Amino acid sequence: MCGVAGFLARDPSAPADERAVRAIAAALVHRGPDASGFWRSGPCALGHRRLSIIDLSEDANQPMLNETGDVAIVVNGEIYNFVALRDELTERGHRFRSKSDSEVALHLYEELGEDFAARLDGMFAILIYDAKKRRVIAARDRSGKKPLYYRDLPHGVAFASEVGALVTAFPDHAPEIDLGAIDAYLTLQYVPSPNTAYEDAKKIPAAHVAIFDPGSAPRLVRYWSKPRGARRASSRDLEEELVSLLRAAVKKRLVSDVPLGAFLSGGLDSATIVALMSEAQARVKTFSIGFPDAGDSELPYARLVAKKFGTEHHEEIVTPEMTSVLATIVRHHGEPFADSSAIATHYLAEMTRKHVTVALSGDASDELFAGYKRYANVRLGHLHDALAPPLRSVLRGALGAIARAVKPSLAEFGSTLAFDEGARYARLVGQFTPEEKSRLYAEPMRRAMSDEVEREFDRILAASGAPSAIGRICDLDFQTYLEGDINAKVDIASMTHSLEVRCPFLDKDVIELAARLPARMVMRARGKWILRHATRDLLPARTRLRVKRGFALPLERWMRRDLHDVTRDVLLSKRARERGLFDAREVERLVDGIDRGTSNPDRVWTLLVLELWFRELVDRDTKRA
Repeated sequence: MCGVAGFLARDPSAPADERAVRAIAAALVHRGPDASGFWRSGPCALGHRRLSIIDLSEDANQPMLNETGDVAIVVNGEIYNFVALRDELTERGHRFRSKSDSEVALHLYEELGEDFAARLDGMFAILIYDAKKRRVIAARDRSGKKPLYYRDLPHGVAFASEVGALVTAFPDHAPEIDLGAIDAYLTLQYVPSPNTAYEDAKKIPAAHVAIFDPGSAPRLVRYWSKPRGARRASSRDLEEELVSLLRAAVKKRLVSDVPLGAFLSGGLDSATIVALMSEAQARVKTFSIGFPDAGDSELPYARLVAKKFGTEHHEEIVTPEMTSVLATIVRHHGEPFADSSAIATHYLAEMTRKHVTVALSGDASDELFAGYKRYANVRLGHLHDALAPPLRSVLRGALGAIARAVKPSLAEFGSTLAFDEGARYARLVGQFTPEEKSRLYAEPMRRAMSDEVEREFDRILAASGAPSAIGRICDLDFQTYLEGDINAKVDIASMTHSLEVRCPFLDKDVIELAARLPARMVMRARGKWILRHATRDLLPARTRLRVKRGFALPLERWMRRDLHDVTRDVLLSKRARERGLFDAREVERLVDGIDRGTSNPDRVWTLLVLELWFRELVDRDTKRA
């Protein structure tokens, strides 16, 4: 795991801005503390910060060059099929200087050109400079596990593993804020790909190769999509195939020249990974985070799993005082990011790094197998859509009546059933609705307000080849929430502490099996049906069948008590008001509502993180109260 940096001059005859590349790399030192390297040729310069995982020798340092010195590469990530690829390339006459997986990607590009990424099995963000063609080729893995950003500047294009590095490395070119991206953030709590919070900076989308020629806009090519069509097999055969693929995925991710461990929440997903790791190696090291109130914490469940598999188990409690790390998290993300579980993940990574350099996690199972609680509402929406129009209004009325008496949150969802599926789901997963934004926004944000999130949701749903309606929603979460929230959160938390995190559920073969599952294997009364049944010989029933609990902070209690003063001081400050983005009275109403229990704490947290981002990344030379 590493940090990559690069620059391609707008004028192909001009020298690259090597100073900027060194500044970008300096901002990424936490991603790669073991070694650094720089290389320049004509209009391109590349930089690298290395976290040594495979082949710890200096031969594996980057940037790497091919035999003739006209192709250079920097890589962030791991290529799990590198041994097989290296054997194949060696037979074709390629000569290797190291045992590194990164060098395999270099020679694979020589062999296949822009099609090389489709042969890679792993998590990666790659920059290649082809001196003969005078172009940069950028590639990102299938699920967006590893980040890659670029920024269009007057004198060229800069590249980095973190968008914040692209801001701080060019102090003479302050970026313009993209208020449309801020509008999307206030819906989703993250800025969705390919945008960032800055008008001149973008993300390379997952599963894409981007080709940059000097002075030209990038050409984006998607090299992978989920397969289409239902897999025809018995339930038992599909369950056995899933376990076999997961076992192979875990085995691939145990290849390392440094110590490994595993994140353990105590839920089905991480417990499955720990169980399979325990089959393959002696005593696994496991790491868990909890909260002071027992009702918020999953530690008892993590201990149950740790005891069953005899792991060397480590725990830490996250207290309200530890939210002081929020400003650091904001700086590393480089743009607004309001998933409060980023704080717990930060401390989990910090604790884990004290013992190991690589950790396996159970992330992505929810997006593959419909594991979130909200999927129950989604199925209700699909039932509504299948009814004749007159019956739909009857269902909406019945839901409203039942919900008012039993479950008010269901009434809120029932009110969205008349919307198209994309808009309905955006309201289900989002924070501020369009109506709430209309009350909150001042004129600049009103002008930036759009339905782009809803339209993008509709586009992804329409393009999905999933064999079921619930599978289409899984595709939507895979391309949006997983890439923009889960993967971004884990990458920043882990790399802040120079820790590599590997995710077996994001193995290509596991993803492709999940994509073709019929609805009956994904969700029945609850989601993750296939995983719960496939692991019955691996895990105790108490672990397999318990209700999912999130990793988010207990914000309602903490913001009313422990974070009360800092929330008010930041959001109601003169500095925040003078930005002119929001109606000050509406912000004050939302903040006051925390004390009264009438405000959604996640919405206030979303505003708090946004203001902190302005202070950390935008007003860097401003110290006003």
